[in-house]
Amino acid sequence: MSPDPAARHQEGARHLTPARVLDVDPLLEDPKTRIVVCCGSGGVGKTTTAAALGLRAAERGRKVVVLTIDPARRLAQSMGIDSLDNTPRRVKGVDDSAGGELHAMMLDMKRTFDEIVEAHADPERAAAILGNPFYQSLSAGFAGTQEYMAMEKLGQLRARDEWDLIVVDTPPSRSALDFLDAPKRLGSFLDGKLIRVLLAPAKVGGRAGMKFLNVGMSMMTGVLGKVLGGQFLKDVQTFVAAMDSMFGGFRTRADATYKLLQAPGTAFLVVAAPERDALREAAYFVERLAAEDMPLAGLVLNRVHGSGAARLSAERALAAAENLEDPRIVDQDGGKAGVRNSPDADGSSDPLEPASQPSPESSSLEPSSSEPLPGAPDTPDGAPERSVDQLSAGLLRLHADRMHLLAREQRTRDRFTARHPEVAVTEVAALPGDVHDLAGLREIGVRLATDRPELPEAGA
Repeated sequence: MSPDPAARHQEGARHLTPARVLDVDPLLEDPKTRIVVCCGSGGVGKTTTAAALGLRAAERGRKVVVLTIDPARRLAQSMGIDSLDNTPRRVKGVDDSAGGELHAMMLDMKRTFDEIVEAHADPERAAAILGNPFYQSLSAGFAGTQEYMAMEKLGQLRARDEWDLIVVDTPPSRSALDFLDAPKRLGSFLDGKLIRVLLAPAKVGGRAGMKFLNVGMSMMTGVLGKVLGGQFLKDVQTFVAAMDSMFGGFRTRADATYKLLQAPGTAFLVVAAPERDALREAAYFVERLAAEDMPLAGLVLNRVHGSGAARLSAERALAAAENLEDPRIVDQDGGKAGVRNSPDADGSSDPLEPASQPSPESSSLEPSSSEPLPGAPDTPDGAPERSVDQLSAGLLRLHADRMHLLAREQRTRDRFTARHPEVAVTEVAALPGDVHDLAGLREIGVRLATDRPELPEAGA
């Protein structure tokens, strides 16, 4: 008899079957790997993945810094650091027997912007820029500033050549790879027509400049003044004049960091969950990275579910549950023995001795299944507490739901791997709770490296 097709499908549902399996340890141990970038949509575990990779690399002998841009600040909690800031801080409790170290930091985009100004402008001009209201708004919340400053900070860390490996936790983003686009967007803003118009009077200088502004662009600045406000427009002009000598530097550094991300020493990991929307986003990330010639190492699939009883299909579990909940004739206690041995069975007039009559002793010791057990609590309507059969049926239904989830995840993963068979994949099992310490990060690292969909048995 051939196996149930549904059972065969469920049995295979717990194993990912990509063309390639991602092997994380060789990537982390390779001294040529200097930057690992974790990217993906929000809520898929990028921060935890980045921290776990950093910890695993450090405990295997590398000096690592993890740069997070996630505003949730979960990384600090997991690493036992009260707060992260713009300065790398060493993480305590890491096994350094192999000679490695782990440092962590959180991007402070305003502080990073301030550092750029202080490093590339003389003290007087730097003070004018830092005190400018428009600069303060730009550095604190201009669209793309966070992503641009992440690129700046990555470039700074790499230029210091202090760490063997830099692990970057990118911002959660619905539009693919905003942190790659941000330098171009900010560069376009700084090189745009509006900036050149506002910069023109300052470049002409003195009274000639003011005359040029009043005569040549009075209409335009009048409109801008009404839209933006006169004081705001003045702040922008002052900012642009002070930043003029730095504009080219922004574009140059952005281009250098962009090339750094394309270099062989960089590896991108796309992080996703086995859900349709997350894997659709992951597919877009994969395609975008390929279009930008960014080196993709593979896909990390987080929160994958499994079952130790996958041979029992959802269909069989549901059938068994229904049979327990509604036994009908075939499962009645004692079958038809009572009817068969009754005086009028089959119309017979010959009375027969009733079979299997319980003795008073046995009746007092072994209550029938229709009666509640002695001392068993009653439900509010007086019915006995749920029987073992009902509890078993409930567990079977839970198992069926689990198997349906596994099958759905498998179909979603199969669609991704069919579309991108070239992408290496590793799975991380769904954990029962949040990761909040180094032990949890260490366990995530083990799962990242060994591609185990199931949690180990206790004591294994």
